[in-house]
Amino acid sequence: MIRIKKAAALLAAALTLLTAALPLAGCHGSKGLPEFVIPQEFDSSRSYEITFWAKNDTNKTQVRIYNKAIEDFESAYPNIKVNLRLYTDYGKIYNDVITNISTGTTPNVCISYPDHIATYLTGTNIVVPLDELYVDANYGLGGSRVLFDAPKFDEVVPQYIEECRIGERHYALPFMRSTEACYINKDLVEKLGYEIPDVLTWDWIWEVSEAAARRDADGTYPVNGQKVMIPFIYKSTDNMMIQMLRQSGGGYSNEDGEILLFNDRTKELLYGVADHVRTGAFSTFKISSYPGNFLNAGQCVFAIDSTAGATWMGTDAVHHDIASDKIVRFETVVRPIPQFDPEHPQMISQGPSVCVFNKKDPQEVLASWLFAQFLLTNGVQIAYSQTEGYIPVTKKAQESAEYKEYLAMEGADNDLHYSVKIQAAKLLLDNIGNTFITPVFNGSASLRDAAGTLIENVARSVRRKENVDEAYMSKLYSDVISLYRLNQLSSGSVGKKDLGKLPATSAALLSALAAAWAAIGAAYAVSVIKKKRGKER
Repeated sequence: MIRIKKAAALLAAALTLLTAALPLAGCHGSKGLPEFVIPQEFDSSRSYEITFWAKNDTNKTQVRIYNKAIEDFESAYPNIKVNLRLYTDYGKIYNDVITNISTGTTPNVCISYPDHIATYLTGTNIVVPLDELYVDANYGLGGSRVLFDAPKFDEVVPQYIEECRIGERHYALPFMRSTEACYINKDLVEKLGYEIPDVLTWDWIWEVSEAAARRDADGTYPVNGQKVMIPFIYKSTDNMMIQMLRQSGGGYSNEDGEILLFNDRTKELLYGVADHVRTGAFSTFKISSYPGNFLNAGQCVFAIDSTAGATWMGTDAVHHDIASDKIVRFETVVRPIPQFDPEHPQMISQGPSVCVFNKKDPQEVLASWLFAQFLLTNGVQIAYSQTEGYIPVTKKAQESAEYKEYLAMEGADNDLHYSVKIQAAKLLLDNIGNTFITPVFNGSASLRDAAGTLIENVARSVRRKENVDEAYMSKLYSDVISLYRLNQLSSGSVGKKDLGKLPATSAALLSALAAAWAAIGAAYAVSVIKKKRGKER
């Protein structure tokens, strides 16, 4: 009994210390920011200075739209100054945010993707959940105290709001949406003896690509009379793999954060890619360069790229990276990406969203939210969507007379109303119900990179004349899993916070707790044995 009492005392002490240490362990890896609570009233007597990180691909029109949005917002709220910082790609924004989380210097508002936001959430109260802000009567979407004509919650496309959900809460506002399109040189397709169907299939696009890849004895391609021809070029191979798996019922990941990518169906698709790389019918952006460059030079039949890149596609493209005398005149046709089941088309939904970062001062956060909300006004939504093949994320903008007039003027000129750009936008408007997103969790960004790497590595290996067989595939899977540390991701990680390695003090206390339980068990066993021996005597 004495041993049991001692063990119980040790257990009590360990529990007391552990209880005291748990708050410290819970704050590990965070700055301890309090959870944001919506102020009852915005303090307009104070001045605020907030930062807005945005992405721009050297498109000066988009920069002007950002600056105009800031100017108009500051006119409505003279006490809020917005500082714009532009980045050339989303990856750089993501890397800088991760760095600034550790120093407590995140921006106030940031254009980002849900995959990236999921990683930001590994900190405590870093990103503000927007569920209550969406519908707040005063300062929510279209709230009574908002000083500009903002869309109401039910005027935002519901599907795009849902795309901003991570776990059980929403952490972003949708900003713009795009998908992928197949930009086609109709002249070359018809020269090969084919007609373009309304819905492309993978079998059809591979068949035409193989026909276009045939060369004469002197190395000239009969289809274009040139020495260069890459019939089919895909810009984003991660999207390619994700969509092919989705269309064919193959696994990628699920809502619990379980990784399903490395399966037999993926392997079948990779063998198919290898076959078409081997004949010269297929290549990728990372291997060959921008699809639009080859398309516009008459050296590509099918170029798959984002609808947000539509102004780079076609004979009269507003933008191009090749010399003007290299551009070949042809009719450009825009179609959705190829499908395995043309009766049930599926394509990815993509495009930037906007998140709001938490700060010590809730008034500053509210000021940030008001600016984020301003990006959904018609003036910003319509103007930005007209720069590329984006579409507005609000029904209010999509159904406006101004936007409908813009779409109706397709082809009126080769600038604002460039036909390929407007066709790309219409493609998405007609297929919103056929779009999908992949599950978002901490590590989903790495999984996306891995999906593209599988295709890229197979394509490079074929070009190097390597043998792509079962042994190769087994090693490829292993290498990619290791490269992106996918074996370190646990299922069910959606919305959960990774606090990092357990502090030494907490580990020691847990060890003490385990030892105490072991001591109790041992003492109890000894007492039972003694009692049993006493009875035997």
